[in-house]
Amino acid sequence: MTKRHGYALLAALAAIVVLISAAIYLGVTGTGARDESADQGARTPRSSAAPASSGSWVAAWSTSPVGGEPGTELRGYAGQSIRNVVHTHTGGSSARVTLSNLYGQQPLNLTRASIALTAAPNNPSAAPGTLRALTFDGRSDVVIPPGEQRVSDAVRIRVPDGSDLLITTFSPTPSGPVTYHPHARQISYVARGERTDDESGAAYTQQSPFWRYVTAVDVYSNESQGAVVVLGDSLTDGITSTMGANRRWTDVLAQRMRDEPGNLDLSVVNQGISGNRLLSDGLGRPAGNPSGLNRFERDALSRSGVRGVVVALGINDILRNPHDNSATDIADGLRDLTRQAHQRGLRVTGATLMPFGGHRGWTPEKERMRQEVNAAIRAGKVFDHYVDFDKALRDPYDAQKLRPEYDSGDHLHPSDAGFRRMGESFDLSLLRKTAPAQL
Repeated sequence: MTKRHGYALLAALAAIVVLISAAIYLGVTGTGARDESADQGARTPRSSAAPASSGSWVAAWSTSPVGGEPGTELRGYAGQSIRNVVHTHTGGSSARVTLSNLYGQQPLNLTRASIALTAAPNNPSAAPGTLRALTFDGRSDVVIPPGEQRVSDAVRIRVPDGSDLLITTFSPTPSGPVTYHPHARQISYVARGERTDDESGAAYTQQSPFWRYVTAVDVYSNESQGAVVVLGDSLTDGITSTMGANRRWTDVLAQRMRDEPGNLDLSVVNQGISGNRLLSDGLGRPAGNPSGLNRFERDALSRSGVRGVVVALGINDILRNPHDNSATDIADGLRDLTRQAHQRGLRVTGATLMPFGGHRGWTPEKERMRQEVNAAIRAGKVFDHYVDFDKALRDPYDAQKLRPEYDSGDHLHPSDAGFRRMGESFDLSLLRKTAPAQL
């Protein structure tokens, strides 16, 4: 071999080494890398880059499916677009959406779905340039079997803290009962025809107080420290709060998490169901309005990025008590939730039961049960720690009743001022703690 040929061979080998090194580098750092953090089977579509590896998925908004919407048993919303409006408590660089057919009796065929930021509060129009198509395993359509849910692929969309999102779905065929949450305290919208890609809300002429199909929005965040999930009843659902104003006590707590100096950036996820009981399910299979014990795994422990749990249940077990449960039964049920959370390494903050004197269901016996449950909670043998809603909202001149300015008028549910007082009652330093207490 001549010297010139030897130099040529060395140059060729060097070029091959450079090419191989570049390929390895791109395979490790390029946007085509697999997103290991997108759990629940979600895949990143080709049209959106995978999230950066330094962040994590966090529940930004969620709601509990309650049952099948009355009147949708035959056709569902065939040929109509449903545009749900949801309010997030934390932001991120990407999002994924959970759609549920839990209470359906036949497959739900969704041919299109989308996500966008709202152009303005309480408005069905999308902010210009923010509308994104949702895909499922890379496809624009998805079939969700009865009793199941599906999580979309991750999509690149900048979601600011405390923003409103539009989650729109379209089904061309009858789907049977529509899985829904009836007391959203938020107006959503319906349009005729396939309108999922409409930035304009002009076609969305039908208003609705329900959330349909959508049960969760997760964001990929580099800043959020996780989510606090609240399991509750109508007091958490915010049934008497101002429509469309985000004045539930969970909204107040989330605002404090974002704004108060020195606090963790934690999302607050509201899993309240009006009429919910700790110990008793509603009717049907699967049970409509399932008990707190029944749904704890589904609605609380399985949320993305869950860091801690707040439990505000028990008042409906006193007011509506079909099995003659005692105060001890209620305290034991609450204690069981704490045990389940501890098995996941999570702490639980419990809430004392607020007074309802003057309500049509009040009796001296029910008041005695409420006091006994609260005594067990305050004794420190039920939860890791507690927030004293009873003390914060009761009338100083009549401890069996809500303070007048905190009463919505039915002597059970708070006013907006009462919800604000509930959200302000938390010691945020307790929500920072992670290790479970030894009860």
